[in-house]
Amino acid sequence: MTAVDPQLLFSLTFPVAAPFWALMILAPRWSVTRRVVGSPLIVVPPLLGYAALVLPDLAGFLAAVSSPQLAGVAVLLGTPVGAAAGWAHFIAFDLFVGRWIHLDARERGIHPLVTAPVLVLTILLAPLGLLAHLVLRTLLPSRREVAQPA
Repeated sequence: MTAVDPQLLFSLTFPVAAPFWALMILAPRWSVTRRVVGSPLIVVPPLLGYAALVLPDLAGFLAAVSSPQLAGVAVLLGTPVGAAAGWAHFIAFDLFVGRWIHLDARERGIHPLVTAPVLVLTILLAPLGLLAHLVLRTLLPSRREVAQPA
């Protein structure tokens, strides 16, 4: 049994990540955004929530993921602790992917108005946001390619 309230951690997980998303979407060129989002440590707040949920029942989580079966994972995720841990996992990894998309887009010179909807899609459905960015980075020439003579 977990020592923390899964409802509380579930409720806090996205709000602790939201300021980083706001910086990337609303102020992508601001020096503060560059400094804050430049650190991979922005994912630590949701990771701490994940750890607080998983570590008290580490044996149960390891049993479900070390030899995954759909039924076992469904049972785990069907509990308040499992669902809250899954949510924290999504939020942390979505933020990590969003951070990479933001940094990659800046490096490639992709306009923030093109990247912003991709980041929103990443917040909502991260694999589709990542796919959208990978398509964009394939279709749009990077700043490095444009700067180099043919």
